[in-house]
Amino acid sequence: MERRPVANRWKGPTSPDTQTQSTPQSVIPATPVDPAEVNPAEESLDGAPQKTSSRLSLMYAAMIVGAVGIFMFIRHIGRNSVAPIGNGQFGRISNAPSDALAHVLLALIVIILSARLLGAIFKKIHQPEVIGEVIAGIALGPSLLGRIAPAASKFILPTTVSPYLYIISSVGVILYMFLVGVELDTQLLRRRTHASVAISHASIITPFLLGSALALWLYPRYATQDVPFGVFALFMGISMSVTAFPVLARILTDSGMHKTKMGTIALACAAVDDVTAWCLFALVVSIAVAKPGRVLFTIGLTIVFIAFIFKFVQPAMKWLVRKQLRERRTTQGTMVIVFAALLLSALATDAIGIHALFGAFLLGTMIPHDSALARDVTSKINDLVLVLLLPAFFAYTGLRTQIGLVSGSEQWLACGLIILVASLGKFGGSSVAARISGISWRQSAALGILMNTRGLMELIVLNVALDLGAITPTLFAMLVLMAIVTTVATTPILHALKTDEEADEAAPASAEVSPAQ
Repeated sequence: MERRPVANRWKGPTSPDTQTQSTPQSVIPATPVDPAEVNPAEESLDGAPQKTSSRLSLMYAAMIVGAVGIFMFIRHIGRNSVAPIGNGQFGRISNAPSDALAHVLLALIVIILSARLLGAIFKKIHQPEVIGEVIAGIALGPSLLGRIAPAASKFILPTTVSPYLYIISSVGVILYMFLVGVELDTQLLRRRTHASVAISHASIITPFLLGSALALWLYPRYATQDVPFGVFALFMGISMSVTAFPVLARILTDSGMHKTKMGTIALACAAVDDVTAWCLFALVVSIAVAKPGRVLFTIGLTIVFIAFIFKFVQPAMKWLVRKQLRERRTTQGTMVIVFAALLLSALATDAIGIHALFGAFLLGTMIPHDSALARDVTSKINDLVLVLLLPAFFAYTGLRTQIGLVSGSEQWLACGLIILVASLGKFGGSSVAARISGISWRQSAALGILMNTRGLMELIVLNVALDLGAITPTLFAMLVLMAIVTTVATTPILHALKTDEEADEAAPASAEVSPAQ
């Protein structure tokens, strides 16, 4: 059969036919096509999307015009309809003041910006950021802004805002205490030495007894008759005993001392101190709020609740940790379980009468701090708590802090005495116990200074005491000043006590520290 030639369908400069006719072969690069030379018939397919887009636009416009027309027709039909007599609520969003939301939003804007600004300034001078945020909250209250610009203070933070700030700050503190529990290294408690336990308990018992003794002088002057002296003395003792474990850990990290021998001992002591102090605080609150004859009942319920958490909730949290490892991500379902357990735990302890904070803190300790679940939970809520909710708590504290109530030489003398007793109790108890344990005097003194850090934890205790009426606003202001002074004094005194050898030991550790979040 004769083989017919096949027409060549290769259209291009490098077709097979062209290549066989050229010796040697050459590759001719493609030449860009001028849009003006394109055949209109070939452009029809490319123009299809433009025609479709135009058609959709016309359809959308027709739909909008038709909808408006139909609604106007319905409105025309129903204009003469008569409805039953209303209750006069038309035009009102809610029973709350019409400008409450605007004031709350404005207040939060001013609060977070002020807190960030002063926090950054204090960080520049090697002070904990939290102290700058606390001072920012106090400055927005009657102690500063209310004095120099009362009109601006009433506009930014009117009295109507205070209840909303209370709710926001309460949620913030509950979440913060949960994070403190999550980040608490319980291995430090399991690996604790007898020296760490002795130092920690000495740093609680000594200031507690000194604070209770100081109550003998303060009670006739700064208490009210409806507060039993026993309750007043308990709150004075616990207010002197608190150590701010998160602030202490941040100071050690920023100075590069968290991996030194002394830093490790301080973290272990502070961890034991934190757990012990909050258990003691829960006991004090239960005694303060319980009716006569029900103290033992409240304590019994607390023990049952703690046993329930360890028996049932801790295994559930470990199951969530394993689930997260299998799935390699923390799902929204997991977060729902964690938050539900958190809120239920806080609600339970609040119902028992030992405050919602204790339930949040206890639940946090049930999640292993070095697990991926702990890291994910912390990363998801940490910024919200630190940037928005805690500054709201500081501002709420600032609204309640009236430094102007501390007036006259006698009251300022009382304030100075409170600061002195608090410092001597923490510093003396910790340093003497450390020295007896075989630590050098210089390191013992540094440890005592670190344990004297109070910060945010002290403010939480003081706000609860003020809410319960256990302390007066004047004494509250004095104790807030004590918390600020003792925390601010920590860093400079610590650096003054650091030897050259300790500075060299801390240098490699500080190089590994990531920037503060």
